[in-house]
Amino acid sequence: MGWQDDLIKALKFEHPEYIPISMGVLPAAWIKHRKKLDAIARRHPLLFGEPRERDYDAVGGTYVAGTHVDIWGCVWSNVAHGMESIVTKHPVPTRADVHTLRPPAKVTGHLPHGFMYLRLCDLRGFEEMMMDFAEEPPELQMLLDIVFQHNLKELEELLKRHTGPIIYFGDDLGMQHGLPISPAKWRKYLKPCYMAMYGRCREKGLFVYMHTDGHIVEIIPDLIDCGVNVVNPQIRANGLEDLARVCKGKVCVDLDLDRQLFPFCKPKDIDRHVRDAVEALGSPAGGLCLKAEIGPDVPLPTIDAICMALEKYRAYFR
Repeated sequence: MGWQDDLIKALKFEHPEYIPISMGVLPAAWIKHRKKLDAIARRHPLLFGEPRERDYDAVGGTYVAGTHVDIWGCVWSNVAHGMESIVTKHPVPTRADVHTLRPPAKVTGHLPHGFMYLRLCDLRGFEEMMMDFAEEPPELQMLLDIVFQHNLKELEELLKRHTGPIIYFGDDLGMQHGLPISPAKWRKYLKPCYMAMYGRCREKGLFVYMHTDGHIVEIIPDLIDCGVNVVNPQIRANGLEDLARVCKGKVCVDLDLDRQLFPFCKPKDIDRHVRDAVEALGSPAGGLCLKAEIGPDVPLPTIDAICMALEKYRAYFR
């Protein structure tokens, strides 16, 4: 039985053999650590796959230093090669501009990270978008409709090409300590968009996986209602107890372990961190996966400790 088989059993609460585990390494970490990180990877094939030759400097998309313009006209700037960019020029800076906004003419069958809520902020700018949600001018719904209708077209094309039982989405809905807008306004304006898109996926018999950074605990029940089978939240922004309260037994959690802890803790602290997560959210029936993201600020001994803890506690309920 492989990782995806365990994931399917975990999200269906059908007693996976192991807790599914995974690790992502940012390009900047490979660039910094190179062969030293590769030596760790070779000791942990469960997380990194079989040993292979790597191009440590391979970086693509918006992780490349410099300026990029996306299909909506958003200008992305990157001053740290191997890390993610941010949008520094927004194509719809005024409400008047919403009236002339046209979606991309080409449908690619691709829904990038930040396809709905973050797309609104990228188009308008965060401050202007927050003012729109606060004041609720007609341009708010106009902008939502433009982005949503384009996303529906992209989704239909994606569904024609998609293979496998799980379809993956990513849109960061939270901030460090709370939602950027009230749960009531999220339910009024954004929930219908996710419900329609994820409902379409469920009609096709697909399981829906949603990555979403930031504090989202108040709307996790809504995401479940929208059709999400696996939610990928951050542990620090939401709190382990609150995640257990709203998720355990109700939706599978692919838990993003504490990236804000990794750069500063001792390797010995990692074992307790992972064990606490498994004890709070796990069960023999399933419902838990574990994920770690490694940035260039995480020391090599800590990376090795994360690998060992993931491998150790994936068998916690055996």
